[in-house]
Order: sequence, then C-alpha cells, then structure tokens
Amino acid sequence: MKQLVERLYPICRSITGDGVRETLAIIGEHLPLTVSEVPTGTQVLDWNVPQEWNIRDAWIKDRSGRKVVDFRELNLHVVGYSVPVRGTFTLDELRPRLHTLPGLVPYRTSYYTQTWGFCLTQETLDAMDEGPYEVLIDSTLSDGSLTYAEHVVPGELDDEVLISCHTCHPSLANDNLAGIAVAVELAKSLVSPRYTYRFIFAPGTIGAITWLARNRGRTERIKHGLTLACAGDPGPLTYKRSRRGDAPIDRAVAHVLRERPHTLLDFSPYGYDERQYCSPGFNLPVGGLTRTPYAGYPEYHTSGDNPGFVTEEAMADTLDTLEQVVEVLEGNRAYLNLSPYGEPQLGRRGLYASLGGRSDTKQAQMAMLWVLNLSDGEHTLLDIAERANLPFSAVAQAAVALHGASLLKEKT
Repeated sequence: MKQLVERLYPICRSITGDGVRETLAIIGEHLPLTVSEVPTGTQVLDWNVPQEWNIRDAWIKDRSGRKVVDFRELNLHVVGYSVPVRGTFTLDELRPRLHTLPGLVPYRTSYYTQTWGFCLTQETLDAMDEGPYEVLIDSTLSDGSLTYAEHVVPGELDDEVLISCHTCHPSLANDNLAGIAVAVELAKSLVSPRYTYRFIFAPGTIGAITWLARNRGRTERIKHGLTLACAGDPGPLTYKRSRRGDAPIDRAVAHVLRERPHTLLDFSPYGYDERQYCSPGFNLPVGGLTRTPYAGYPEYHTSGDNPGFVTEEAMADTLDTLEQVVEVLEGNRAYLNLSPYGEPQLGRRGLYASLGGRSDTKQAQMAMLWVLNLSDGEHTLLDIAERANLPFSAVAQAAVALHGASLLKEKT
C-alpha cells in the first residue's frame, strides 16, 4: 500500500484530465477497471461536467532567471484549474494571486471560476523582492471529459456494498492516496463474497454526482456503503454515520471499532462524497471512514501531506478494520432456534466438548447461549453481538456450530 501511495504521489490530478487517467491506469494494474468518460457539458443532476483541465508546466522566475516557484518540483505550487498565463509582473501585481502558509505549501483550487494563481511557503514570499518576475502557466481548459472508474467483485446477491474513493487531489498522500491504496487491497482480498462489492474511483463531488446521475435507476441495490479517505495518518479511526444514523453499516462499523481507539461522528452535509450518496433524494446507507478527519491535522491540504506522513501501520490498521466490517456485513443474518423450549442439551451434541482447551472457552460458551436465546427470526447476529457485548466473530462461529448441530436454521 505504501509503495502504491509513493508511485501515485507525483501525479498532478484534478477533477478532470490526464492525471486522473494516469492514476486510474496504475490502479488498473492491480484491479480490472471499467473506465467511463463523460463529455464536457453533460448534465449530471443539477450540475454540468466542466471543461477538462491539463497542465504541462508552470513557474515564477526572478530577474536572474532562477525559478522561485516551480510546478515540476511540486504540483501543489499551482492553483488547480488555473487558466494559461504568460507575462511579466511586479511582486505587488502578483501578491493577490499568491497563497501561502508558514513552512508549508497550501493546496488551492478554482474549479468553477476562471482565474490563476500560485501556492508557496510564506518564507519564500518573504524572500522575494519587488521584481519584476516572469510568469508561466502552460495549461489548457477545453472540451473533453470527466473520467471515473469502477471495479466490481460479483457476489451471490445482486445487493451491493459500495466503497468510494476520490481521485481529484494532486500530491496529497493521506488525502486521498492512502484511501485508494487501502481500497485496492480490500478489493483484492474479497473471494466469492455474499454481497456484490462495487469500488468507485472518481473525482470528489462532481465525480460522485456524475456516477449517481448515470446510475440513478439502480441505486436501490446499494445496501451498505463507505467513503474512504485520510486512511494512512497516525491518528485513531473516525467514522461518520450515514444520514440514516442507524443503518446496518453504521452499526457494523461501530461494533468493530469498539475494540480500538476511535471517534464516532453523526452525519453532517459537509465532508467527502458521503454527502452526495446521502443527499435526501438518494438517502443511501453510506458512511465515511477516515483516520483523522478532514481539516483535523496541520498537514491537511498542504505539502506536509506527503508519503512520509502516512505509515504502513496506519494503513494496515485501516485495512484490518475494513476487513472486519466486511466480515460483519457478510455474516450478519437471522436464525431460528429449532429447539426453543428450554435450553437444548449441548453436551450430548458434542458442542461443549468442542470448546475444550480453547483460551476463549467461556466467551464461546456464552456466545452459543446468546445465539440460542435470541435466534427467534427477528434478531440478527449483529443484534446478538451488540446485546451480548461479544465480538461478532464469536457470535458467528457459535451460529455455525449450532447450525451444524441442527439446532438452528437460517431465516429466509
């Protein structure tokens, strides 16, 4: 995962353009993708696909010809979607177009208003004299398309689990490349699942809106979903609930996170693309999983969000959490107790003997008793795990054992 982050980091991405295509091509080396190109001007819900932006070079040179700011050194140096510029400017003329932070290069964009600008550290600006400066932004804004991709892992059911990552940020390792890397590994780990899993790699906001517009008639298949971002920083995990607040995905993630340091947040219509999937007309059960939330760490949307900021341990922890969530979603079902009058004799069925020598004998025994007691066709295994305060895996294993002993049948 860290190697994929490092490989994707230098690419200049935006909401459209060749950087997005290059990124998807690299993801496509790991997963088979279906890539869609949606032409400029296409109406998507209340929006229209914008013109495509590409950039080849940009710099600010001082009187000696030295590049004070160089896009090829760091692509954050140019305001995203800057229109082409070539000219000579004094420092006073440039100042309104220069964006700074102390010690860091900020990330700025202007997708829907035609303008231009540069980003640099405050220290670089403080060291600049009155000029003049030669300025170049070699970019194009022209009719083209918006690009997104999907990877689908077919399951036994047509019902879907949606995992959505945004692909529009340039050199920002945690937001968004760590999420992409974790999603790729999660997709590779899925083998013959019960649900169908749909991974979407699309530009933020306009990409999710475009996907929803083009798939409006089939969104009812989405039973669970997550947006995934900021997946590699050292902070604890944070889960933002779906608009519904109590959807199975909300409960599944909360149950898995109870054993880890974490924060649970209620839904708000601000953040990543969960706000598009959870817009009132769709109201899909899609929450948001991050480590430190957006804008919650000093490196957010700055040059400090580089590959050194994300850790292998954090990405592995995010992936492990997602795999446990998948285990809950895949295994959560309701059963009927076939011997509901009094407690069935477990010993003569060999169920107690099968627990002998296990380090978690008491937990496994309690899981069996809880599953038997609450398997009335109304309670799912997640209901039981929550009420019994037991790990879902223990409850699911108990259900398998009881089913094998003909004490349970799955409710259909």
